[in-house]
Amino acid sequence: MDRKDFIKNSGLISLGLLLPSTLWSSCRRDSLLDELRYDGKVLIIGAGAAGLYAGYILKSRGIAFQIVEAGDRIGGRLAKLEGFADYPLDLGAQWLHGKNSIVGDLIAKTQTPITLDNSELTFWYQGNRVSNLPKDIQIFEGDNKPDISYQAYAQQQGFGDDYTHIVEAIAGDQGAAASRLSVYYNNLEEAEWNSGDQDYKFRNTFFDLINTHIASEIQDAIVLNAPIHRVEYSQSGVVFTGFDGQQYTGDKAIITAPISILKRNDIQFIPELPIAKTTAFSKIGMDAGMKVFLKFSDSFFDENIIGGSICAAYADERVGKSSSEPILLAFVMGEQAEYLTSLGTDAAIVAALLQELDSMYSGRASATFVKAHVENWTLHPYIRGAYSYSTVGMGDARKVAAQPIDNTLFFAGEAMNINGHHQTVHGAVETGYIAVMQILEALKQ
Repeated sequence: MDRKDFIKNSGLISLGLLLPSTLWSSCRRDSLLDELRYDGKVLIIGAGAAGLYAGYILKSRGIAFQIVEAGDRIGGRLAKLEGFADYPLDLGAQWLHGKNSIVGDLIAKTQTPITLDNSELTFWYQGNRVSNLPKDIQIFEGDNKPDISYQAYAQQQGFGDDYTHIVEAIAGDQGAAASRLSVYYNNLEEAEWNSGDQDYKFRNTFFDLINTHIASEIQDAIVLNAPIHRVEYSQSGVVFTGFDGQQYTGDKAIITAPISILKRNDIQFIPELPIAKTTAFSKIGMDAGMKVFLKFSDSFFDENIIGGSICAAYADERVGKSSSEPILLAFVMGEQAEYLTSLGTDAAIVAALLQELDSMYSGRASATFVKAHVENWTLHPYIRGAYSYSTVGMGDARKVAAQPIDNTLFFAGEAMNINGHHQTVHGAVETGYIAVMQILEALKQ
């Protein structure tokens, strides 16, 4: 299923191997890599895609660094599950959104097998599964859109209650509830997208790509189970202090904690971050999100079924895999994820999903159900949600949030991507690269 089935932007560009030339132009980054050296030490919070890639680039330039990860594993919102099926499952990010990126170049270099996802959409509309909707729902793209929510705009354009959960699926693809995602700002940011419009799935997992070719190269510099409580910074250096009192010292720092963590002030900065920075954090959205894998003994479901009231988007997990095991993914975002989380137990979540699927497929879900796995990213203490999105009234919050402070603190992660690639692994990787370039640039000032 194309990530841009509803909102499409074109303009493909070629990237250099691993280090994208399209990111060099604004900061003369082609010469920086060869000309500049840094003798200090860089501390990095977070071993997700951004932190790992920043470490990878630092190591390639002989710069000392250490990655401090709060959790007990690397990957952040990349993770995999083995043993549930006859192939590993991506518990977090699993689609490659376009090949024109650092990650796309890495895939080409390593000859990692991927498959185009051209699966077909089916809609759950007025109690029936249909291939086409009576009215064209591609109303959210284009210029001169208002800064109101997807939900409000759909209603304004005459789409009634029968389209509510279809709209929820469109917003959910952006990681948001339809009542919170801005038509204007989402369009504005989507206009910068240039990695390509086709989606791909990995024959193995997205996690394996990053773990094998990036994390494995820097594993000795990663500290796990070390949540940071306080970051003290000045132009003379940086000190991280963990909840256990352990301290880590360096000269510069790259902060890659999810925007949800920064919004909650889970990390204390000394001195306090500027009000403009924390206000920017607060304006960037990140909603609840979960993935539920449902295994059945019979293949009764469509490749994609869009528009459920409990889960707005179900997808056949076998697409792109060498497997015939019937596994359906429930991709749940925003208010729907909040509701399922409120049920309290994985069993209750699965029961609610099966009940909805039974209504769609005449009881076949419960009759053929084997087992389930619930991955509720909302409850991960160091992640707390899905991925960032464009809120109503967001303004230039993403640009302000991504700005370094005193050439000492640098910010990375998908939410800090100002090139239209937020919400993606390749967008997170880009920001890790940019943060390293900003550190090198600061040497010239």
